[in-house]
Amino acid sequence: TAGRSCGDGLLGAGKHCRFPEGLLLSHSHHRAALVLSSSSAYKRFSELLPKEERENARSVRIPKSHILTLPELRANPFQHRICHVFSTSEAGDDSMSFEDFLDMLSVFSDSATSDIKSHYAFRIFDFDDNGILDRKDLEKLVNCLTGQGEESRLSSAEIEQLIQNILEESDIDKDGTINLSEFQHVVSRSPDFARSGGVQQ
Repeated sequence: TAGRSCGDGLLGAGKHCRFPEGLLLSHSHHRAALVLSSSSAYKRFSELLPKEERENARSVRIPKSHILTLPELRANPFQHRICHVFSTSEAGDDSMSFEDFLDMLSVFSDSATSDIKSHYAFRIFDFDDNGILDRKDLEKLVNCLTGQGEESRLSSAEIEQLIQNILEESDIDKDGTINLSEFQHVVSRSPDFARSGGVQQ
């Protein structure tokens, strides 16, 4: 077994290295309270703009580099995927409109349902945007969560064991991938996901 990563709680507790507990977007040290009201979101959005652009905040897009300065994203291993998933930019630059920004804060808030959080978590973990979590997605997921430092880096055998454990736990139809309904089924059985909010800062 991949005892090192199972034992430290990164990818779940107990024998099975279960899917949801460690695969939540909760690795930032900043637990800022996100208020869902449009006015407070608008204030935060406009503060990311240069002063001369703030009056027209509703009609401008904020570059990804500015979004990544938010405390909620700064230490999040999935920061680039989060920007990608919530951005509606036709240019593909992951910039955000105010509506995109509001959607992101809404999903991060305590008010969002477990279904909404798990839907967006699935999209964030689907690195190639093909609608399923396959072995490549799961390998990237494990690497994001365990980091690239010498102490936390897993061997290829440990990564393979973790992926196998995740698939055994989650791949109900045994096709070698995890679809959205399988992911949500596993998440629905995890009290940790519901309590912590799944996709969170």
